This record gives sequence, C-alpha cells and structure tokens, in this order.
Amino acid sequence: MTYSALLAAPADYGLLTDLYQLTMASCYAGEGVADRRASFELFARRLPANYGYLIAMGLAQAIDYLANLRFSARHLEALRQTGLFDRAPAEFWQRLETGVFTGDLWAVPEGTAVFANQPLLRVEAPLWQAQIAETYLLNTLNYQTLVATRAARLRDVAGPAVKLLEFGTRRAFSPQGALWAARAALAAGLDETSNVLAAVELGRRPAGTMAHALVMVFAALEGSEDDAFEAFQRYFPGSALLIDTYDTVAAAARLANQGNPVAAVRLDSGDLVALSQAVRSHLPETKILASGDLDEYEIARLQRAGAAIDGYGLGTKLVTGDPVNGVYKLVDIDGTAVMKESSHKATLPGRKQIFRRYDRGQAVADRLGLVDEPPAPGEQPLLQLMVKQGEPLQEVESLDAIAARTAASVASLPAAVRQLEQPAAYPVALSDALAELTARTRRGPQPQSQS
Repeated sequence: MTYSALLAAPADYGLLTDLYQLTMASCYAGEGVADRRASFELFARRLPANYGYLIAMGLAQAIDYLANLRFSARHLEALRQTGLFDRAPAEFWQRLETGVFTGDLWAVPEGTAVFANQPLLRVEAPLWQAQIAETYLLNTLNYQTLVATRAARLRDVAGPAVKLLEFGTRRAFSPQGALWAARAALAAGLDETSNVLAAVELGRRPAGTMAHALVMVFAALEGSEDDAFEAFQRYFPGSALLIDTYDTVAAAARLANQGNPVAAVRLDSGDLVALSQAVRSHLPETKILASGDLDEYEIARLQRAGAAIDGYGLGTKLVTGDPVNGVYKLVDIDGTAVMKESSHKATLPGRKQIFRRYDRGQAVADRLGLVDEPPAPGEQPLLQLMVKQGEPLQEVESLDAIAARTAASVASLPAAVRQLEQPAAYPVALSDALAELTARTRRGPQPQSQS
C-alpha cells in the first residue's frame, strides 16, 4: 500500500469532478443529445450576510482548466474498474477518449463587483463538456471569489496606505486552497503573502516576520528574548520582530534603548489598542503590525479606537468564513431557454448579459438582460468573450491589473452598498425581455403521467 499525496495536476482535470457529471454525460451520449449546444451560467443566488457585493475571482484558473480538460488512458481504465459504467454506451467512451473542450466561455473580468443572480461566467459548449466542467468551475470561482471579496472589504476599510499581508496558508482548506487564497487576496488588493510557493509562482517576494518559537528557543537556550531579536536582525535586517511573547511593552522599551533602529514590530495578542499606543510611545519611528484572527470589522474597531497600527496580517478570517454559494445552472439548450422552478431555488432562463449604468464614474444600477439586447445609453455590458471554440482570446492578466480593477470597481459602488453593517441593496432590475422570457418559460405544475 502506498500513500497518495492527492495533489491535483492539469493532467488529472478530467477526473476532478463529481460522479454525477460523468453519469449524466453517459446518459446524454446514450440518448443522442451529448452534442447539443448547452449554456450554463455560474452565479450566487444570494450574498453572504452583511455583504453588499462580491468580487469575481478565479477566471484564470477556469480558463486553464478548460484548456486542459481531457481524459487519459489511465483515467478511462480507472473509470472502467469502478464497475459503475458497465452499461455506459460506447459513445460515452468515445467522447472521453478523444474529446477536449471546444466551447465558448463568457465571463466578467476578475476584480469586477457582482451581485446576486448575476452570472460570473457562462459556458456555451456541447452538453457533455459543459456538464463535466461544473464541479471544478464552482470550486475555483466560489473559493477565490470568497477570498477576493473579503480582501476587497479589508482594503476598503483599512484604506490605501495601510499594509495588508495575507497570512492564511495554515488556515486555508487545503494546500491548493492556500495557493488560490494567496492569489485571490493579492488580486483583490492585499500587498503581500507569506506563502512562499504562491509568491514565487506569482512573481512576488514573500513577506513575513517571525514566530514565538524563535523567541522561546533563545530565551531557553541563550538566556533572553533580546538574544532572539539580535540574532534575527543579524540575518534579516529590516524584518519585523514579534514582541508579544512575554511582556510587549517591556520588549519595546528595551528595543528603544538598544540604540539601533527597529524597522517593524508585530503584535499578535492582547489589547491591540493599548499595546500599540504604548509601543508607539517607545518606538515612534517603527512600523507596528498586528495579527491574530483579524477581519474587516475588527480593523474598523481598532481604527475608531485610535490604535497605532500601520499594517495587518490577515489569516483565518480571510481564507475561511461565510461561503459564496455559487451555483451552475442550465439556462439554454439548443436555443431553447430553460429554468429551474424549485421553491426558493428558481433560476432565470436564457443566456444573459449584465448591463451596468454609470454616472460620472459611479455605478448607479444594473440591468440583467438577454445577450441579444443592446446596452442602453450610459450602460456597459460586463460579460466578455474569454474563450472561443476552446481557444483563449486574451492574455493572462497581471495581479496588479486585476487589483486595480478591484479597487476601481469597489470605489465605484455607492457608500451605502460598501458599508460593513446592513449594507444597502444595490439596484438590479430585470430587463423587459428577460421578464417576458421568464414568464413564457415558466411551466407551472405539470400533470402526472397515467400509469
């Protein structure tokens, strides 16, 4: 027996899906509808509590997934060995053996503010391809949108000058999730990440400080907390010193008396308002960073209370928290609009476009309409064609470009929509054409078949 690392690589994208995507694809193939043109839209039915908006994120990984979606001989043999597909039609296996994604992808650019029931993306492809893609697309967009939205709110509250660091790797839901969280946080406005792999792969320099363990080791073996500080500064001059292992204020006083400049210190516990003010009195030129289960609400409280803090390390509450419950629903099959009518889970039919109206650079209202509707004066369509017939159309955007879009998108929203407590609902109306299509498509109670 060997232990598998269970690390997902592009070569494994085919099997990185839920079973029912494959069983449905098998049914489609057997019934002769697998290649019908289908459109699925990914959207959130509702926003998390006290969220006035979402920041769309994860598109880059969605495009990478679709570009690499295929099934190897090893995958196909593994599926056969399960015994679940013994009655699957030959047409199903033929598509998996030779198929790649050949459809189109429409999406809002990463860093765009979106609202409930607005599609972050739409897949238009042969039915079996669009169906199989559901699981992975939901996974990457739901999670990165969660982190990006939290990061955008943190930046909005903290202001542009405050240093914000992503420290969430140890609390993210998986090693892969940690990489996505770091990317989403940087793309939504945070300055740096402590995740070394993410930073290197994204062309950034990782950032961090030190842990309490270093101080305790030196205090136990060499005799003092100051020895730990001296050693750390010797090898990493300019790095932040963690000064709350024992007595925060006493440590700050000793650092002030040593005569050497201290670039930065970090506080990870205690009364951050009182401690930061006391540390500032001893080290007026030193940057003070704070960490320890912080979120946008706590940063707002610290600012109101007059905390002397120049930057924050954000971890647990950035990379976890209220989920973005995005769903992926069929809206059109071969030109016929469809909708789900389940109680509290009804969807809107047809392929849609988001039209955002601006007034002097400020977002005023959105209109959710159909793709063949023209924008009204002052409106901008948000969904763009990103992949055509399986081929990406645009270059990969830099994190700086996405972060700039995030900042501009948030800044364009009304202040009442951006507030942390009981945000106002941003106005989103259905176009007349979409409302009429919904009314025509609604089937209502269906007669039972006669046995």
